[in-house]
Amino acid sequence: MGLITLLTTKGSNLSSHDGATPPTNALATKASPMHAKQDGTPGYSLNGTGAGVVTPLYASYEDGVPNSLPRPSILDIDGKTPGKYRNPETGTTYP
Repeated sequence: MGLITLLTTKGSNLSSHDGATPPTNALATKASPMHAKQDGTPGYSLNGTGAGVVTPLYASYEDGVPNSLPRPSILDIDGKTPGKYRNPETGTTYP
């Protein structure tokens, strides 16, 4: 019996999917709600839209580490220039 046959028939504690192709995470597709959508509407990374959908998808990556969702950008909100932003390290403000 070959290794692939053993993996796909008996499984392995070293493989989450026992030789099968894992499902594709929606955040890894063009339709991802993480960034701006095809129609130009902002996604989570720009203004936090869809956090309820994005958070569990982001956490479901099987990479062996806890995946905490980063906060949305404060530098680009829906293509508009944000209000004053103060760099906490240097004290510099940006318009």
